[in-house]
Amino acid sequence: MNRDPLHEITRRHFFGECGLGLGKIALASLLAGGSAKVFGATNGVIAPQFPAKAKRVIYLFQAGAPSQLDLFDHKPVLTKYDGTSVPAEIVKDQRYAFINHDAKLMASPFAFAQKGGSGVELSEMLPHLAGVVDELAFVKSVHTDQFNHAPAQIFFNTGSPRPGRPSMGAWVTYGLGTEADDMPGFIVLTSGGSLSGGTSNWGCGFMPASYQGVQFRAAGDPILNLTNPKGFDESLQRGTLDLVRDLNQHRLDQIGDPAIASRIDSYELAYRMQSSALEVVDIAKEDPKTLELYGAKPGESSFANNCLLARRLIEHGVRFVSCYHSSWDHHSDVEGGVRDKCRETDQPSAALIADLKQRGLLDDTLVIWGGEFGRTPMVESSAALGRAKGRDHHPQAFTMWMAGGGAKNGLVLGATDDLGFHITERPVHVHDIQATILRLLGYDHTKLIYRHQGRDFRLTDVFGEIVPELIA
Repeated sequence: MNRDPLHEITRRHFFGECGLGLGKIALASLLAGGSAKVFGATNGVIAPQFPAKAKRVIYLFQAGAPSQLDLFDHKPVLTKYDGTSVPAEIVKDQRYAFINHDAKLMASPFAFAQKGGSGVELSEMLPHLAGVVDELAFVKSVHTDQFNHAPAQIFFNTGSPRPGRPSMGAWVTYGLGTEADDMPGFIVLTSGGSLSGGTSNWGCGFMPASYQGVQFRAAGDPILNLTNPKGFDESLQRGTLDLVRDLNQHRLDQIGDPAIASRIDSYELAYRMQSSALEVVDIAKEDPKTLELYGAKPGESSFANNCLLARRLIEHGVRFVSCYHSSWDHHSDVEGGVRDKCRETDQPSAALIADLKQRGLLDDTLVIWGGEFGRTPMVESSAALGRAKGRDHHPQAFTMWMAGGGAKNGLVLGATDDLGFHITERPVHVHDIQATILRLLGYDHTKLIYRHQGRDFRLTDVFGEIVPELIA
């Protein structure tokens, strides 16, 4: 049978161009189901199920895995048996990448002492944190499923060890939106080196691009090209943006691709940022006493600068700020490594807590500190690799802390055995931490979902329980 080419409708035309084509129908279905939207800067998608104790989050992620045994988890028995082999029944079938199962035990070189009214034991490497210790909630029994840095970092940040899932900041801004209409809802600050997990730590996965973390530069102006070039005035810029917006909107109406809606929003957000962003990110405008409190130096790349900038950003309405500080991976010279990292992070971490409290922001700002796993009580030494007196990866037990935002201050939750190898009290899985963070923000982690490819996804995958002891 001959077909009239003038009346033949191709499959591509049917799906993409016809009046109420399936592209539009699919988009309408997504919008109705709450799984995608044209992202308005201040609007979230899913209302909280509970009254929120926290309105915003600052995540101080210590990439590379700090040694809990040299900072938070004091083990006098390690001193007693320093240099002896770990008992076989403790290690069992555990295998390590860089040490043998019969490696010698290594005591911490640092002194510990009880601090604050809560009597929490802290390493001498944390003198500034000792000053705010009663504001903190420590969890000494965190454990993870991942042994290597990249998957462990991605797991803690996204709930999956594989790249491609939305990050915690994406989930939070997807649910709550942001209180700022001229800044991204989720901002990323980095210092200390590269990240094993890379940008997957703050990606949006299968969500619209509007929920992705926006990385600011580590030194100099955090955001490039916020000022117009010479001869390009505001009216010309506005006219250009209007034209691009109209073209994108026309295409969006044709095919209903949510990525186009995200593109429209990103251009408009960039335009709005020009009016206020440079003011917000300029820490040089801070009082000299505040700069001294953090140890911040404008124009430099440092964790101190990022902690201060994080406070300025959440004051402006940013919902989630991740401060990644790298190079905690001390396979050799753990003593020297911990000294260096604490010199960079102890003062600004404590300053952030004190500063938020005196400004009345700590009560509804959740601050989180921790890495992707812990370090072994056994020493790592390898002449072939040029390593001595280090610690290997230890996913079985490590420590992190929270402050503010409804976290119960003065708390020490969980415990490990005399060598710091196994958890003996109140194990807390990574998904439990994620579930608790969402609960403090007002969400049941099983109900903050995003439907993708026929399945409901969530930050905590298919398990995880809130930790009620952590909630004030």
